[in-house]
Amino acid sequence: MGQRSGRQERSKKLELALSETMKAGTEVQNNKEEVEEPKAKDQRPTSVFGVADLKNGAIGLYNVGQTCCLNSVLQVFFMNIHFTGILRRITVPPHDAQKRRNVPYQMLLLLEEMQCGKQKAVSPLDFACCLSAYQVKLFVQHDAAQLFLTIWNLIKRQMKKPELVEDLNDLYAICVQEHLACQKCSFETKRNSSMLTLPLPVLDSNSRILRTLEDSLQYFFRPEQLTDHNMCFCEHCGRKTPFLQSMKLVHLPQTLTIHLKRFCFKKSAYIHKLSHYLPFPQDLDFSAVLTKNQCQADDHEKAAWQYELFAVVAHSGSTSYGHYCAYIRSMTECQWYCFNDSEVCQVSWDDVKCTYGHSNLLWGQTAYLLIYMKKHPRSLT
Repeated sequence: MGQRSGRQERSKKLELALSETMKAGTEVQNNKEEVEEPKAKDQRPTSVFGVADLKNGAIGLYNVGQTCCLNSVLQVFFMNIHFTGILRRITVPPHDAQKRRNVPYQMLLLLEEMQCGKQKAVSPLDFACCLSAYQVKLFVQHDAAQLFLTIWNLIKRQMKKPELVEDLNDLYAICVQEHLACQKCSFETKRNSSMLTLPLPVLDSNSRILRTLEDSLQYFFRPEQLTDHNMCFCEHCGRKTPFLQSMKLVHLPQTLTIHLKRFCFKKSAYIHKLSHYLPFPQDLDFSAVLTKNQCQADDHEKAAWQYELFAVVAHSGSTSYGHYCAYIRSMTECQWYCFNDSEVCQVSWDDVKCTYGHSNLLWGQTAYLLIYMKKHPRSLT
C-alpha cells in the first residue's frame, strides 16, 4: 500500500511522480478486450439526473467484502457535480455484454440507483464485478491512490467522445514542466508532462518530518542536484556530468487530487505507515506557497490557483489491515459529511481535522488523499 517516502533517492522524484498515472494507464491498456460504444444513435438512461449531492438525503454504499476503499473513492467521484456532469453525457453501449464491462456506464447505473432509491445505502457489487474484468481484484483491500488512478484511466479509455475525454482531462489533469540542466555546460532540456495526483512526501530525504502540507508542496517542487552516482549523460559534454533537476508547475485543474505518501519501505522491505501529525488547510493558495522558480505559469493562470478543500479519503489501521472512509463537503450545502460504507452522517470541520494524524494512535484516521476544488470554477454547460 502506498509508495516509498523518506530515504529514497531524490533523483528518482520526477520518475516516481509521473509513473503513477502511467502505471495505472498501462494496466488498463494491457487488457486487450475493447468495450465498443455505438457509433450512431446517442443513447442515455432516461432517469439519471447527473448531479450527485444531498437533495434526497445522503446515500451510503454497502461493504460487500473489503470494499471500503472502493466505496470511499466512488463517493468522492459522485459528490463532484462537475464529474457527474460529464458522466451523464456518455453514450450507452448497445449490448448487454458491453454494458457489464463498461466502467462509466456502470458508474452511471450506480449513481442512478443512489439517487432514485429510498434506502439508506446501495450495493456496489455490480460495479466491483465490472472492475474485476480489468484485473481489479474482488474482496481484497486496495490502495486508494492506485484505485483512483485505475478507475480514472478506465473511464477515460471507455469515453469514446473526444469532447468528454477533453473535459475529463480539464477536470483532473495537472501539467508540470520537467527541467534538466547540465552544471558543466548549461545545456538544458525541458519536457511537459501530465499527472493525475500530486504524490507529496511527508518525510524529506533524511527522514525528517515535513510539518505541514505547505512544507510538503515546497519540498516536492524543490530543485535537486544530481551528483555522484546520480549524474546524467550530457550530449554536449560527451560524458556523465552533474545536473540540476527541477519540476515547475504549469497548470492546475478544477479538481486537484493530492496523494500523501504515508507508507514507506524500511530496510527489511516491510511497509511502514507514517501516522505523524500533518495539518492541511481548508483554503490553499498555490501561488502563495510556491516560489516563482517553482512555477512556469503567467499571472492569469496563477490567479486561478485558489482552492478549497472538497474531500478527504482517510485510512485507519495498519498496512496489513485497515479501513477507509471519506469526508466530503457538499457542493450545494457547504456542509461536511462522513461516508463510512453504508453509514453517512453530518460532521464538523473539527471531525475532519482528526485525520491530521497522530503517531501514537495506530487505529486513528489519517488523511491519505486530499481533494481540493477551485474556488471559482468555470461554469458548466
